[in-house]
Amino acid sequence: MTPAEITARMAAACAEAPTGPVHGNFTEGLDPARLIGAAVLVPIVLHAEPSVLLTLRSARLNAHAGQVAFPGGRMETGESAEQAALREAEEEVGLAPGLPRLLGRLPDHLTGTGYRVTPVVALVAPPLHLVTDPCEVAECFELPLHVVLDPKAPQRRRTEFKGRMREFWVWPHEKHYIWGATAAILVNLARVLRPGLVHGTPPVPVQD
Repeated sequence: MTPAEITARMAAACAEAPTGPVHGNFTEGLDPARLIGAAVLVPIVLHAEPSVLLTLRSARLNAHAGQVAFPGGRMETGESAEQAALREAEEEVGLAPGLPRLLGRLPDHLTGTGYRVTPVVALVAPPLHLVTDPCEVAECFELPLHVVLDPKAPQRRRTEFKGRMREFWVWPHEKHYIWGATAAILVNLARVLRPGLVHGTPPVPVQD
């Protein structure tokens, strides 16, 4: 997929009427008024074969330790989602804020841990000279975009949570387990970028 195609698909998606946040049954019982605003950067790296940049969170973190995530975090007072995503990407992986070319947002994702996460999609030209903050990020890695575009790639898994069986998405990777909010955001990125999408359809239901 070319940069022009990615840009056009995101522009078409952003031109649609807002669809509202995406959430699943892991968010049951949450008070919308108490949700914490957060943003993540979804960087598409423009190699000859594009990829999506992801991080493995440090095992020393108090929340979501050792899980796969996009660079991101809480929005500070007065920040837009774009400003927060760029700031967090610079802090976590050393991505210079002037490097990503912002394309737009995916639907907000509500998490069971009480966050309203806004994913901000961007194109990033290599080479990347990343410097990770070891307190937050154990490593960076990339998921090939052709995997994201493959409708057969994401898998549905089931687990028991608070006495009920819940379903969630998992993306294939030879080393890391990509699930939760990160997997859900990738599902909606795929929905926007895959050829043949009929615009106007709602985001797929996902659980985190």
